[in-house]
Amino acid sequence: MVQKDLTVGDPKKVLWRFCLPLLGSIIFQQLYNVADSFVAGRFLGEKAIAAVGNGYEITLIFLAFAFGCNIGCSVVVARCLGAKKYGELKTSVYTTLISTAVVCVLLMFIGIGFSTQLLNLINTPEDIFEDSKLYLTIYTFGLPFVFYYNIATGIFSALGDSKTPFIFLAISSVSNIFMDILFVTAFKMGVSGVAWATFICQGISFVLVMIVVFKRFNKIATESKPAVFSWEIFLKISKIAVPSILQQSFISVGNIVIQGVINLFGSSVVAGYSASIKLNNLVVTSYTTMGNGISSYTAQNIGASKYERVKSGLYAGLKLALIITIPFMLIYFFLGKELLNILINSPTDETINTGITFLRVVSPFYFIVATKLAVDGVLRGSAMMDKFIISTFTDLILRVVLAVVLSKVLGPIGIWISWPIGWVIGMILSVIFVRRDFKEKAI
Repeated sequence: MVQKDLTVGDPKKVLWRFCLPLLGSIIFQQLYNVADSFVAGRFLGEKAIAAVGNGYEITLIFLAFAFGCNIGCSVVVARCLGAKKYGELKTSVYTTLISTAVVCVLLMFIGIGFSTQLLNLINTPEDIFEDSKLYLTIYTFGLPFVFYYNIATGIFSALGDSKTPFIFLAISSVSNIFMDILFVTAFKMGVSGVAWATFICQGISFVLVMIVVFKRFNKIATESKPAVFSWEIFLKISKIAVPSILQQSFISVGNIVIQGVINLFGSSVVAGYSASIKLNNLVVTSYTTMGNGISSYTAQNIGASKYERVKSGLYAGLKLALIITIPFMLIYFFLGKELLNILINSPTDETINTGITFLRVVSPFYFIVATKLAVDGVLRGSAMMDKFIISTFTDLILRVVLAVVLSKVLGPIGIWISWPIGWVIGMILSVIFVRRDFKEKAI
């Protein structure tokens, strides 16, 4: 299988060449969600974009599990590669694929069987309830595609191949945009058309990427036939995956609580938030992906006992984050209204003002969250998951509590203010943990 050794060469060049395709991949992945909102907002109206955004908040819990499986597999496989333990590497992949199937089936049961209860839990407005439920149900049926695609990208990432996922996502995302428009405008399928278009494109991507994974994977030579499943390796993967799942799940639960607070202000505010949060997620998810790249880089170098390269890689990641941050920050702060008008056809003043205010409050703090997620990449890659969870949960709890409290005093803007406060405190904790723990390793 095509693989890239991240333990040799100039750390900055190695990390940037590895991370840039990953960033391109996540931008195309986010196009799935932006395309759904764009088509719903432009061709179906304000309530449709509110329904899609509302249902999507619940799907983020499912994605948290997919992300955890991805990062758990990626870190363990990267360490095996760095240590040149190829038999253990293959067993790690097989173990992840089997355990992921069990998790995926359980989540599908919850998503399909309890969709009404989940939407009631977040105070979904009555005028968008049925469309939110429809979108959520169809999306849940596609979870196997989402899960195994994430596992495949985690394998590629661990082996230093960030270009292959980029190519698949680029093709799939562009196809999704056209299929969204086709299903909504030509077939008149409404919100269900948006969901089914995403389902089909993700399904095709899943099939193709898994074929490539196994085709290349079989080329890795091992001295003996590797085990199909190992409880020892399962525990190693779980040590990384479970904290990551908990982190992402609690963030998603926190976002759902916040969504519930936002829903109390009516569908116009929900629509403005749904559009602006998709734009925000494009940036934050880019940072998360960069952090995943740093995790793979860190894990490979720790596996090869090259601790001194981790610090150089982190600094290179922070420089890359700054380059990403500046244009997004300026565009969102000054051109937020224009972007929202592209996403939503004939929005109300309240909808536009909600979206603009959110973007102007959070965008100046993007480098803070970028720093946190880059440092978190080192924490995960070096298996310091307890520190990772502490900083992340502190950020989350602050955001949720402040959103609830400040919304009662300041209205929706009080919710938006809670974001940067949580980011700042979480970033400070992550930096302290990395500086303290890696100082002991003479880095």
